[in-house]
Amino acid sequence: MAARAYWQGQIRLALVSIPVEIYPATKSGAAVSFRQIHEPSGKPIKYEKVVSGVGPVDPDEILKGYEVSKGNYVLLEQEEIEAVKIESRKTLELVQFVEADAIDVLYYEKPYFVLPADDLAEEAYAVLRDALRQTRKVGLGQLSVRGREQLVSLKPCGRGLVLEVLRYADEVTKAQTYFRGLPDTEADADLLDLATTIIEKKTGPFKPEEFHDRYVDALHRLIDKKKKAKGRRVLEDVEESTPSRGGNVIDLMAALKKSVGEGSRAAPAKKAAAGKKAPARRPAAARKKTA
Repeated sequence: MAARAYWQGQIRLALVSIPVEIYPATKSGAAVSFRQIHEPSGKPIKYEKVVSGVGPVDPDEILKGYEVSKGNYVLLEQEEIEAVKIESRKTLELVQFVEADAIDVLYYEKPYFVLPADDLAEEAYAVLRDALRQTRKVGLGQLSVRGREQLVSLKPCGRGLVLEVLRYADEVTKAQTYFRGLPDTEADADLLDLATTIIEKKTGPFKPEEFHDRYVDALHRLIDKKKKAKGRRVLEDVEESTPSRGGNVIDLMAALKKSVGEGSRAAPAKKAAAGKKAPARRPAAARKKTA
């Protein structure tokens, strides 16, 4: 089944409009979801909306409320909420361009693939893609979807374009909130050199398929065992490595040197020395004669 477009419309660059379709670039992983089950009957548990001191209530009696102070709410009708929703527009206007590295990683939320809607749009689409790549810029605009406006960025990706939904400023916590208390000191030069050596040794191409959610894998194994056990309880054996608590003082230099492999450099030297032939021992008779 073909993927369904998340949004269809046109990207506008000044007087140029490019018909496009936007598709999700991500999908749900292999997460395992559970239902709560009433064990004696084996039936799933349902949830009822109840009011303390009243009991279950009719859905028609429920309104949405915004708490303005403790225990005080402003009540809103669904029609009132619908009335203030942003009208869905079919145009994404690129209103600004910024350097490709100007957007902090904290603002990125979700990526989407952008494709030309038809053959006629391909030429303008390619011009926009290549212009962004050549200038090393990212386009910014606001996309209206399902009654809300999303701040988005547009940048080239291979043969195509990727749109990324961005968080608004009030959705991002400033890093200084957490990092302000850290000391403003530079790392020791020798320690830094060892750490960069380790990073260089472990540097390689990013291969996401080599990484797996081991918790999800373990859950699937457990579920398979439970199915074969036909209801009997199964306890997974989990080996946990207990961290050493021998002392609180860590010799960072020694640990880094060991990681780099400096501690093993003496071994080849010893091996080389052992490889040299020792001078032949003179016979005892010859030693006596010389004496």
